[in-house]
Amino acid sequence: MADTYDFGLVGLGVMGRNFILNVADNGFSAFGNDLDEEKVDALIKEGGNTDKVNASSDVKTFVQSLTTPRKIMLLVPAGKIVDSVIEGLLPHLDKGDIIIDGGNSFYTDTDRREAYLKEKGINFFGAGVSGGAEGARKGPSIMPGGSKEAYQHVKPIFEAVSAKYKGEPCVAYLGPKSAGNYVKMVHNGIEYGLMQLTSEIYDILKKAGGLTNGELHKTFSNWNEGRLQSFLVEITSEIFEQKDDLTDGYLVDMILDKAKQKGTGKWTSQNAMDLGIPVPTIDIAVSMREISALKDERIKADELYDRPSPKAVDKNDFTSKTEQALYFAFIITYAQGMHQLADASKEYGYELKLGEIAKIWRAGCIIRAAMLADITEAYQTDENLQNLLLSPSFVEKVKSTVNAARELVSYGAANGIPLPGLSNALTYFDAYTSSRLPLNLIQAQRDYFGSHTYERLDREGIFHTEWEK
Repeated sequence: MADTYDFGLVGLGVMGRNFILNVADNGFSAFGNDLDEEKVDALIKEGGNTDKVNASSDVKTFVQSLTTPRKIMLLVPAGKIVDSVIEGLLPHLDKGDIIIDGGNSFYTDTDRREAYLKEKGINFFGAGVSGGAEGARKGPSIMPGGSKEAYQHVKPIFEAVSAKYKGEPCVAYLGPKSAGNYVKMVHNGIEYGLMQLTSEIYDILKKAGGLTNGELHKTFSNWNEGRLQSFLVEITSEIFEQKDDLTDGYLVDMILDKAKQKGTGKWTSQNAMDLGIPVPTIDIAVSMREISALKDERIKADELYDRPSPKAVDKNDFTSKTEQALYFAFIITYAQGMHQLADASKEYGYELKLGEIAKIWRAGCIIRAAMLADITEAYQTDENLQNLLLSPSFVEKVKSTVNAARELVSYGAANGIPLPGLSNALTYFDAYTSSRLPLNLIQAQRDYFGSHTYERLDREGIFHTEWEK
């Protein structure tokens, strides 16, 4: 075993254990810590063929085993447990040591912790990690923010363990303060939107197109070879071919239709509203998980109301339209998330480079997709791009697919198939590309009942009208 170790990690669940093994595979020594002795033993056993991995349940032993300045990453659930772990580490740390929060902490908590630890001479920064258990083992996308000086100490390790896109590490310093955790939050919000859209396309292909699970597998697999190539489309194709061990059917058909959530999608949606940035596809994705939780109520309501039988469609043509519609909606969802990042960067002083963010999302993370190469190029070409829909390189992509989205939304509405993500993406597009919206009437109403005033199209100034005669 090594005398001291290059990297420490607290939290030896699947993610933490895999991350440590990844660090060791890339030539660095790593020491793990967890209060659960079984997890400690499991890591030592799994890393037993190398002198680069060790672990202990004792915090003092853990800290004293690390090379200074100590680099300690936390991969524990967000919330009070992060504060608890920090307090447990503090008595054993020296000034200049570094703590990295690799979990899904809320960005204001990261700012609070950074300020608190700075007073004690300890460096602290957040670094979002995406890719799940497999990504942690084989290479995740990592989103660090905070102190750039502190990050330099960890940079060689993060660049080594991160996913690679054509040889480039999928990690980059993103900006000061809580930039890393904030970007990861919005990443997860985009993830919510993409997952909702994928589930809707599955639903309409099955109900209207009559596709079997075998055909769905083939369809999504084919799409993954084209412009929709992405992690989510790839795993969706694999899900459709998974047989159920307990029945003669397919596993996906036996899974309860109640989708749970951990809160990052809701945080993204709430923060977007605070910023005044519309992200309706993400908003509805959160709401649909909430509606899905009302299973008993939905069963009762289903018995009370008639639902039209889906009209017959040409399977091949319909499948082609769904591919176009999904591509359109994916673009819109990324556009909404990137718009939120752009505004947050100004509001919170993050100094984000959106091209750099899209660049490190191209591999390793859950929302990795072929179109991120185009998104990267769009923001590198114009660093001040306000919205992806304003990029010349995306105009034709949207124009060529939006009509398919219109057809699917119309079909869904007429045939009782809910497509809230797709319809919200379409509504967002139609509203964002409208030079004139009917909200002049809302301003008139507000002025009528509350004297809230209004502006005019034909002259400068603030106006109020005495509406009641």
